[in-house]
Amino acid sequence: MIQDTIATWHKLVEAQDAALLDSILADHVVFHSPVVHTAQAGKPVTTLYLAAAMHVLNNDTFTYLREVVSGNNAVLEFQTVIDGITINGVDMITWGEDGRIIDFKVMIRPLKAINLVHKMMGEMLQKIK
Repeated sequence: MIQDTIATWHKLVEAQDAALLDSILADHVVFHSPVVHTAQAGKPVTTLYLAAAMHVLNNDTFTYLREVVSGNNAVLEFQTVIDGITINGVDMITWGEDGRIIDFKVMIRPLKAINLVHKMMGEMLQKIK
């Protein structure tokens, strides 16, 4: 089940198809943003944030560098370059027994990258709201 969820995640990231999020996010999913201090609860807001992140981060330089899976948890390390800034980050994902994502945390570095992503995500969220 978890491998199916990971495969679906990679498929939607590669296709930049946010519509596929509905099939892998639990209704009660919690999203932890690297730039918002409070957790965001629920499928609609998590979908909004992940769709915006796909538009901001997922360019032709975006790649997953490594993947660590243990039980129903995965850590996917990624890298992308935006405006000459190399952004390194991780997606920390937890699934429930049904294979749907119940917790999604994104962490990025360095500080210059966080500032850039914060600005770009704010602009993207305004466009898609």
